[in-house]
Amino acid sequence: MIALSAEQQMLVSSLEDLAEREFADRAFEWQGDPPWANVELLAEQGFLGINIAEEYGGGGMTEFDAMLTIEAVGRVCPDTAEFLYNQQMVAPRAIEMFGTEEAKERYLPPVTAGEDSIAIAISEPESGSDVGSMRTEVVEEDGDLVLNGEKIWVSNVQHSSAAVVWTRFPEGLGSVVVEFDWDGVSVDQHYTNMAEHEQTQFRMEDVVVPEANVVTRGKEGFKQQLQALNWERLGSATLANSISRCALDKAIQYAGDREQFGQPIGDFQGIEWKLADMAKDLEASRALTYRAATRAHEQGRIPDRLDASLAKLLSSETVERVVSESLQIHGANGYQRDHPLEYLYRLARGRRLAAGTDEIQKNQIAAVLKRDGLPDLA
Repeated sequence: MIALSAEQQMLVSSLEDLAEREFADRAFEWQGDPPWANVELLAEQGFLGINIAEEYGGGGMTEFDAMLTIEAVGRVCPDTAEFLYNQQMVAPRAIEMFGTEEAKERYLPPVTAGEDSIAIAISEPESGSDVGSMRTEVVEEDGDLVLNGEKIWVSNVQHSSAAVVWTRFPEGLGSVVVEFDWDGVSVDQHYTNMAEHEQTQFRMEDVVVPEANVVTRGKEGFKQQLQALNWERLGSATLANSISRCALDKAIQYAGDREQFGQPIGDFQGIEWKLADMAKDLEASRALTYRAATRAHEQGRIPDRLDASLAKLLSSETVERVVSESLQIHGANGYQRDHPLEYLYRLARGRRLAAGTDEIQKNQIAAVLKRDGLPDLA
């Protein structure tokens, strides 16, 4: 496992203590709603947006530090960890990395203050993993940038003022920030997924986008955007690992408390082996995720495609196994509606879809292997 600095150890310890003290009692009661009370407390304590620059209300720390906050909180409250992931590793981070100064000043401070969130809109009814077939487009008309298209499976629309929308420009793919109350933006339908989280389909018809709201544009801009997805993938891996840790913690506790045949079930070899395998798989996933993030920072660049895809794939496979085994240890108790393990089981399944499916990650990995082979450890 990667050795953490004294400051990082203090960050993790402080967040774990805060989460246990303030988030544990309601950790599985949010029912798909953003845990705003927790978000506000994290903002007050300076733990929200810690990888966003200080001039926008953030902590000016690294993406790896942000990943540590996700994992520390997620072992107690996965819904709060998911909010941190979305607002530290996805749309707001793209705005800071590539957006204009005007966009940064407008959209980032409310996020770091815990007052707003920014969604990410990529998928379309006819375009999911194949972003090259995207139909949403921006054209120039009489000096204006005019946007038309529709997006689907967008999370947190009802709680966000805006979204980073992936779109096609005349010169190639890019992205823009779109506010949901602008003329021409309309919600078509809401969906509820397995985890009880709401996702939205919305349409944009002749929406005029200010030049200041262009995030990426053109060949180089979109290449940067695709590279930035690697931080999103590592954030997703971290979220998956935090869910695995939450499930493992609950399995260990239940195995010690539950007695059958005159002894705790955790003393039976069959349960011991399950716990050992869960820990082995989780630690392997965490190590791969941490290595990808720290190597990127050490080399002063965005994580490379192979590192990010390996971590994302392993974590997505691991979380489904670990949560399933934890539910098995809990038996019929864990299978009941509204039990934490029943919720974690539904939540974990989504990690194999979000931020790029397992199949897409395997394609990415194979493409690098066929071109370069497996790199040396150095």
